[in-house]
Amino acid sequence: MKTRQVVLQRRPVGLPKVEDFAVREADVPEPGEGEVLVGNVCMSVDPYMRGRMVDRKSYAAPFQMDEALTGGAIGKVLQSNDPDLPEGAYVDSHYGWREAFVAKGSRLRPLGELQAPASAYLGVLGMPGMTAYVGLLDVGSLQEGETVFVSGAAGAVGSAVGQIAKIKGCTAIGSAGSAEKVRHLTQDLGFDHAFDYHDGHLERHIRAGAPDGVDVYFDNVGGDHLQAALNCMRPGGRLPLCGAIAQYNATAPVPGPNNLAIAIGMGLTLKGFIVSSFEHLRADFIRDMTAWVTSGRMQYRETVFDGLEKAPEAFIGLFTGANTGKMVVNL
Repeated sequence: MKTRQVVLQRRPVGLPKVEDFAVREADVPEPGEGEVLVGNVCMSVDPYMRGRMVDRKSYAAPFQMDEALTGGAIGKVLQSNDPDLPEGAYVDSHYGWREAFVAKGSRLRPLGELQAPASAYLGVLGMPGMTAYVGLLDVGSLQEGETVFVSGAAGAVGSAVGQIAKIKGCTAIGSAGSAEKVRHLTQDLGFDHAFDYHDGHLERHIRAGAPDGVDVYFDNVGGDHLQAALNCMRPGGRLPLCGAIAQYNATAPVPGPNNLAIAIGMGLTLKGFIVSSFEHLRADFIRDMTAWVTSGRMQYRETVFDGLEKAPEAFIGLFTGANTGKMVVNL
């Protein structure tokens, strides 16, 4: 059996280009003992993958040249030598960027009976949703009645952060990159205040929604957003540091905020986190998020590209504002 897979044929400099990637054909072996053959239904592209395209030491190993990239994917078992994964079962894996693969059943997460479309398990019911959940409730120690500001609020993580804040009885403020995304946040997702970060002074926009200050700033952007948020925090505020998409494509070191001293007198907590460190909360996340999605309390939107060959274009779109909600590639 043959499959197609996406490889990195040169390391991107600055904003990635479609020419940095290539689609190659590869053989798929017959599944051995305890293995299954999976056909991917859909795959994820996520901002963190940009860091893995640089040959440097990090929390995740860099992608290797001319080898299939990896990332989140939802697939269907086509052939099985694992009694716990029958044919037709849906599985969550890190074998994205390819149409089919063989793997040990123990390396896959069975999804059981789907409670939503398969693609939702790449977004609100998957890694981005869990990132929002643990980042806000555990790292951010959210309390009822507090005010939350989230940057990149129209993305997969940010949109879930704001809605969890509302579910927990809090005020939600978000920044996004267009007037339509701002409308989506306030009218569709129930944010109390949202603004286009291209439109004027960030700190003024934050204070318009949080005149008494921000208790939790969920940082997906870094840079100017982090600096502005620091100026708007309440004493004892918490800042879960989830991402810094503003600098992922920088070709030279980006200066950090010049106002970090505020954190001292205000007693602020800035804490970076990686969602894989919170597996002990997965059952809680699945229980709560599934209930919120199926009851309609948690809304989600997807931006979909069709076909494996479109995966590089979808990935690049994460950095140019092409997506609202989760970016998904249907295979």
